[in-house]
Order: sequence, then C-alpha cells, then structure tokens
Amino acid sequence: MSDDSLTIRTLTTDDLPAFAELLASAFLTDLTDGLKHRETLVFEPERAHGVFDGDELIGTGELLTRKITVPGAGQTPFAAVTAVGVAPGHRRRGALTRVMRAQLHGLHEGGGEPFAALWASEAVIYPRFGYGLATQFYRAKVRAKSAFRPGVGLEAEPVREIKRAQAIPLIKSIYEKEASQRVGALDRPESTWEFILDDPEYRRQGATALKFAVLPDGYVIYRVKNDWNEEGPRGILTVQELVATTPEAYATLYRFLLDYDLVVTVETFAALDEPLIHLLDNPRAMTRSAGDSLWFRLVDVDRALITRHYNAPVDLVLGVRDAFCPWNTGNWRLVTAADGHAEVTRVEDAPDLELDVTDLGAIFLGGTRPSTLAAAGRIKERTAGAVSRATAAFATDREPCCVESF
Repeated sequence: MSDDSLTIRTLTTDDLPAFAELLASAFLTDLTDGLKHRETLVFEPERAHGVFDGDELIGTGELLTRKITVPGAGQTPFAAVTAVGVAPGHRRRGALTRVMRAQLHGLHEGGGEPFAALWASEAVIYPRFGYGLATQFYRAKVRAKSAFRPGVGLEAEPVREIKRAQAIPLIKSIYEKEASQRVGALDRPESTWEFILDDPEYRRQGATALKFAVLPDGYVIYRVKNDWNEEGPRGILTVQELVATTPEAYATLYRFLLDYDLVVTVETFAALDEPLIHLLDNPRAMTRSAGDSLWFRLVDVDRALITRHYNAPVDLVLGVRDAFCPWNTGNWRLVTAADGHAEVTRVEDAPDLELDVTDLGAIFLGGTRPSTLAAAGRIKERTAGAVSRATAAFATDREPCCVESF
C-alpha cells in the first residue's frame, strides 16, 4: 500500500533531533543524550532520506560510506544501509518502500556503489527489496576453565590487559591488517571507531565498562559481569570483538579469557567457521546458536559481479529476475579467467541458471553456496552441471565474516 500524500527528501543536520527521536521510537527505546550522541557520530545527512506526512518525519533510512572486503579484491566501497525505521502508527503506508527506492534507484542513477548491505531487524522485510542472506554468525557460550586439546600452540608472551587509551592505537593497527584480508570485514573510519567504542553505562546491562587485552598479533575487547550464588562466583565474560592475525595469538587470547578469575561462562560472537571449538579438548564445553548478519543487494549486476575475484574459471549465463530494480532483469553472461577476474555482459542467450537478484546477493561473498540455494529450489539449473560450476567459482577459502553491525 502506498500513500500519495507522503513526501520524501534528503535530510539535513537540522533534522537530526527528529531523526534520532523517530529511531528511538521505532526500535522501542527512549531517546537519551547518549543515543543522540551515537547517531551524531556516523550521521551522513546528504545520504539520509526522510519520509514526511506534512511536516512530521515518519520514516527514515541512511547510507553510510563504508568499504567491505570482497573475495580476492580487498576492501571495496559499498552502501551500508542503516537507520531504517518507520514511526509507530504510520506503518503500511509505503514509507519503507519509498526509502528503499530512493536508495537503490539513486545509487543506480548516480553511479554510486555497486552493491548495498544491511543488518535486518526483521528478516522477512528485506528480500522483497532484493537483499539476500549473505553471511551468518553464531553466538557461543563456553564453560570457563575448559581445557585445550594437547598440542595447541600458544604465544610465549603473556596477554596484557591495558587501559583504553593505551589500547586503541594498538587495536586499530591489528584490525586494519586483518580486515583487509577477511571477506566480509568492514573498514573503520575514525567516526566508526568512536561509534564502536562508545561505552555509555546504559549499554552495559549491569556489566563493566569495556576492557582491552592485547598481544603483538591480536587483541580482545570484552566486558565482565559479576554474579554469585550459594555455589560461589558465577561471573559472565562477554566478548565484543576478538581479532588475531596468527593461530597462536588467537589461541592465547581465548586461553586468557577462559582462565579469567570468578568467571564461569565466556560468551562470544563468531564466524560460522570459527576455529575455537577445534581448540577445545571437549567440544561439548561450547554451545552455539546461529544468526543472520549481512543481507546483500546488487545494485547493478554487471558492475557488482566484476568487483570480486572468482575461485575457478567459468562461463555461465545467469537469468536474473529483479522486480524492484528492473534494469537488472535479463540474461547476463559471467566469464571468469584463471586469475579470478571476470567480465559480465548482457546477452540474449538462454540462461544456464535462473535466479532472483536476492539469490545473487546471497552467493556474492561466498557464504551461501549456489548448490544450497538450488537444493532449496531457489536457483533453477537449465544446463547440466551449471550449479556445480557456479558453486566452485563463487567459493571462498573461509566463511565470510561480519560481526560488526552498523
């Protein structure tokens, strides 16, 4: 349903108070000075849209200027969709559709980033705008003091817990090294670091302020929450981020966390192929539950597909459907070379594979296999062996990982 009385325009800095108030209401929280400050850190008014009912702001959506590491090509510009919200009482009037159209059609018409990505508050919403589930993660709980299997290599140098001001320059350097190589990782402008490390008390949920521990090749940011019962200490340590550039640093940081005094549970967010469970002598000391992270959208099929490298040579015609961005609908020939580079051209040839643009977004980073979507009936194979060849071409050595919401 679309309401023709609504209008949409680009926002200005003067709209920030109303923008923050709407988001607080849409996401079921109170507007505080801390929330206003967080929005100010990353607000890009020239890339934010507002939907208005008269003078009242009733819908929003913003694009952040970020980069993401794509297979074989390093960090590449993408449109990071955020701050999407509709005021209570104004749903089902087409406000969200107007925002999505302004974003995606604007990127296409202006030659902006070739793809967009978002974290979804509700997973059923965004496939209708062409976003496919591209990366997942898991939440894990590990029993403290759990032993590692024999032979796990550790750093000789001990982990040091240091003050925030001393830690920040060290962790930035380590993060930049790792993020440039890990598919799905995002760049971090200075404003983003401020946003991520912003640590007001209302966000701590009874735990401590953020703590920082470092090695030369890794770091961890975490909180601890004190708790006791008749059996003794029942503390919980929650990892916000752990980055390591060597296996030894990775194992040493987790050994440090698992041995933390007065803690019985270590909670963490991790990639689907996180190696932690393979360090444990008893894998059942760790429990996991999966969740979705990045939803990916190709703005322009031809511009997007050539930005990444491919794992195997392939020559396939993709029959793409795209109801929301109709310029993508049609048959596209994807030809990849031995060095991973690709050429993409519109053709009249019959397709080897038929798929929706949501499926193309899902497989782009390598986290969702074409063979998986074919098994789900989402990708239709019209030429024998095409699914297998596409699966090999889009594959990556490791699961893409993005545990940083934006």
